[in-house]
Amino acid sequence: MNRFIVLGWLMAVGALSMAGAAAQAPQTGLSAAAVAATKIEKVKDNLFIVTGSGTANRDAFSGGNTAVFVTDAGVVIVDTKLAGWGQVILDRVKTVTNKPITTIINTHTHGDHTGSNAFFGKSVDTIVHENTKTNMARMDAFKGDNAKFLPKRTYRDKLSMGAGKDQIDLYYFGRGHTDGDTFVVFPALRTMHMGDMFPWKDAPFLDRNNGGSGVEMPKTLDKALKGIKNVDTIVGGHQPVVQWKDLQEYQRFNADLLTAVEAAKKAGKSVDEAAASIDLTTKYAGYESTRTKAAIQAIYDELTKK
Repeated sequence: MNRFIVLGWLMAVGALSMAGAAAQAPQTGLSAAAVAATKIEKVKDNLFIVTGSGTANRDAFSGGNTAVFVTDAGVVIVDTKLAGWGQVILDRVKTVTNKPITTIINTHTHGDHTGSNAFFGKSVDTIVHENTKTNMARMDAFKGDNAKFLPKRTYRDKLSMGAGKDQIDLYYFGRGHTDGDTFVVFPALRTMHMGDMFPWKDAPFLDRNNGGSGVEMPKTLDKALKGIKNVDTIVGGHQPVVQWKDLQEYQRFNADLLTAVEAAKKAGKSVDEAAASIDLTTKYAGYESTRTKAAIQAIYDELTKK
């Protein structure tokens, strides 16, 4: 798809100066680094993702991976990045199809996944888990007059939409990153977008204010592994596309993390002591530990009912 992402490619090879790139960026004050990192890449057939940088470089950060699913009836997008990125998403979509965006699916409530919902207007059908709509209603971005941009449709356990090659299945398996995380499956393509239930290869971000649970996280992932069939490709929240085996590994990682944290707490260790003693990066090659302490703190708080 390189011919469709000229700006991102030119930035990558340094053919444009920062000033020149900024001049071609959307007129919303977005950083040139972030625009350059936001590319559209083909996953399979009629499924693409609008990428972004990881969370480490805030200057280049635009939010979570946005899936772009081109159906006969129009375009379904999964997650809309931070506020201000709607035009970029639309511009990227236009490089692969002239069909209109008809539907938004949000994997969960966070602003780096729902931030540009309003850009697409009230006529676009928005679908989330019922708990996510409740969480979104508490966000400043959806209060007052902006409440009109709250999702129109919700589901509880599973929802199927479309048919044949255009079918999309939405699943909810329980608490994890939040209490409303949706697993979005494209059955004909054997592909799933799971947002921040698999954001990166590191300890998870557990948003307890929105119902997240480190205790339930490995159980929820295990339910997904057992409940979803015939998927081989995974689109995560903030990482490149991975495979089903990577999700299986991530579930084991979360189970091992929980076991280690429970043991440390039972031994009377403080959060700092637990963080110093727990290192899963040797067992799980390619994993980082930059988010371990925060996850340990969240699990400690959950175990002590704080």
